[in-house]
Amino acid sequence: MRGKLGFFVCVFLFLCVNSCLSRFVVEKNSLRVTSPEALKDVYECAIGNFGVPQYGGTMVGTVIYPKLNQKACKDFNEVDISFKSKPGGLPTFLLADRGDCYFTLKAWNAQNAGAAAILVADDKIEPLITMDTPEEDNSRADYLQNITIPSALISKTFGDSIKKALSNGDMVNINLDWRESLPHPDERVEYEFWTNSNDECGPKCDSQIEFVKNFKGAAQILEQKGYTQFTPHYITWYCPEAFILSRQCKSQCINHGRYCAPDPEQDFSTGYDGKDVVVQNLRQVCLFKVANESGKPWIWWDYVTDFAIRCPMKDKKYTKECADQVIKSLGLDLKKIDECIGDPEADVENPVLKAEQDTQIGKGSRGDVTILPTLVINNRQYRGKLDKGAVLKAICAGFQETTEPAVCLSDGIETNECLENNGGCWGDKAANATACKDTFRGRVCECPVVQGVKFVGDGYTHCEASGALRCEINNGGCWKKTQDGQTFSACVEDHSKGCKCPPGFKGDGVQTCEDVDECKEKVVCQCPDCKCKNTWGSYECSCSGNLLYMREHDTCISKNGKTSVGWNFVWVIFLGLAITGVGGYAVYKYRIRRYMDSEIRAIMAQYMPLDNQGETQNHIPHGDI
Repeated sequence: MRGKLGFFVCVFLFLCVNSCLSRFVVEKNSLRVTSPEALKDVYECAIGNFGVPQYGGTMVGTVIYPKLNQKACKDFNEVDISFKSKPGGLPTFLLADRGDCYFTLKAWNAQNAGAAAILVADDKIEPLITMDTPEEDNSRADYLQNITIPSALISKTFGDSIKKALSNGDMVNINLDWRESLPHPDERVEYEFWTNSNDECGPKCDSQIEFVKNFKGAAQILEQKGYTQFTPHYITWYCPEAFILSRQCKSQCINHGRYCAPDPEQDFSTGYDGKDVVVQNLRQVCLFKVANESGKPWIWWDYVTDFAIRCPMKDKKYTKECADQVIKSLGLDLKKIDECIGDPEADVENPVLKAEQDTQIGKGSRGDVTILPTLVINNRQYRGKLDKGAVLKAICAGFQETTEPAVCLSDGIETNECLENNGGCWGDKAANATACKDTFRGRVCECPVVQGVKFVGDGYTHCEASGALRCEINNGGCWKKTQDGQTFSACVEDHSKGCKCPPGFKGDGVQTCEDVDECKEKVVCQCPDCKCKNTWGSYECSCSGNLLYMREHDTCISKNGKTSVGWNFVWVIFLGLAITGVGGYAVYKYRIRRYMDSEIRAIMAQYMPLDNQGETQNHIPHGDI
C-alpha cells in the first residue's frame, strides 16, 4: 500500500508540473513521396523516441502494407512474411496500423522481418504525437535497446492515401529526410543532457548509465577541442502546498517541498528516498558549475561515470561521503561545491535548482522537457535510442556543412560520397586535387586549396590554380614540356590566372605551345654571311668561312689573323683614341698652369713690386682728410 501511495504521489506531482507547463513539442522530419504521381508531395511525420533516426541524412524505400498482421503486433516470421529487399532493389518501409500493442513492439517485429524503417499510421484524425517507449512497468523487455531501424508516425489521412494507392497496384516510393530535423547554424554544437542520478529505476536508468560510460570519451574530446558546448540538467518537481507536511513530500522533497524527485523504489519504507536523489542531482549540477568555472567542464563526465561505479544504491554507497571521495580524486574544490549545494533543510529557494526548473520550461522552438533522459541539441529535442553512435550522429548533424570534426566523417558515422566518381565534382588526378568535400549531410563541390595554392572556379566542371606559387601545382594548368634536355613552361609565376607560351613558342599556352621556326620567318640571322638553323624553342646562327657571328649585332666578324685590314683598322682607332686622350690631358694641364700663374702674380702684386714693374708713388686720396 505504501509503495502504491508513493507512486501515486509521484504521478500526481508529475501531472501537476505538466499541467502548469504543458508545452511538449513533437519533433518531426519530412517525408517526400516520389511516386505515384497522385501522391507526390512533402508530408510531416513524427520521429519515434526509439530506434536510430538518421539525423543529417536521408533514406529511400518502397512501402509495403501487409495483408496479414497489419498492426505488426505479432512476429512476421510466424506468418512467413519477409520484408528484406532484393539485390539491387530499394529498402522496404513497413506501413503498420496503430493500436493493440506498443509502438516499440511494432518496430521490433518489422526489424526482425527485414524492414529498413516503419511507418505507423494513426487510427484517428488528430495532431501527431511522439511515439515513446513503454512506461516503467512495461519497459523491461530485452528488445527495447536493440531496435535500430528508424520509425515515424504519420497521420490517418496520409496513411489511408498510401493504402489506397497500394490497393490500386501503384508502387509507393518514399524519401525519409532528417537533414533539417536539427538546426545547424554554425561550427559549434550546443547540447544539453537532461539526466538523473537515480540508478534504481530499471532498464532506463541502466541504459542511461551505460550511455554516459560509452559516450564519455567522444564528449570530452569534442568539448576540449571547442567543437561543442555541453550542459547537464536535472528535472525536479515541486510539492503542492496542501501536501508539504505530508510524509510523501517530506520523503521526496528538499527546501520545504520546493524541489522533489520520486522515490527510487517507489516504496517509502525501504532504500533511499527521493530527497536523496534531489541532493545528489544538485551535487552534480554544482560540480559541473565549479568545473566549468575552472575551465574544465568535461570533468562532469568523469564524475558521473565514477560515481555510478563506486557509489551505487544497491551497495548502500549512494552517500555524500562516497561522493566526496570521487570529487577529491578528480582534484575539484569540495568546499566550493558544498557552498553551491547550500542547506537542503532551509525553507528558502535554492538558486541552482530554481534555475533548473526555469530551464525545464520550453522556449522558442524547444518544448518542455518532460521525458528522462532527454538530449536537446541546438535547442531541439533529440528523438531516438540513447546510444553512442546514434547520439553522435545527431550531434554531427548540428554542425554547419564543412565544419564538422573528423569524428563525424568516420566510417561508423557516415558514408564518404566523394569516394565514388569524385562525387560528381571537378578533380585533377595529376595535381592530386579535388573539389569534392564530404560533409555530414552530403558532399559539396568547392574548389580546394592545395599546398597553399587556392583553386578558383565553379567546383563542378572547372577549377584552376591562382595566386602565388600557382605553377607549383600541376604547372598552374598550363602547358609544359621537356625535350632535348630542356624544359619550357607556359605558366607565369605571378598572381595571374592565364597561361602564356614562352619566347620561341606560340599557342594557347594551356594545351599546346608549338616551336616557332625563327629561320623560316626570317626574323633572325639576316646579315649577308649568316646561316640560320632552327632548334626547339630557339635558333642557332653561324657565319660562312672563318667569320664569327655576333648575336647582339646580328653580324659576322673575322676570327682569322690573316685578315689584317680589319685588325689594323681596330688598332688605328685605338691609337687615335689614345693620342687624343694624351693631347687633351696636356692641353688641360697647360691651361690650368697658366691660370694659376696669373692668379699668383695678381695676389703678389698687391704686396711687392715684381721684376717687370716700375716703382709707383704712394698717394693720399683726396677727400679723406
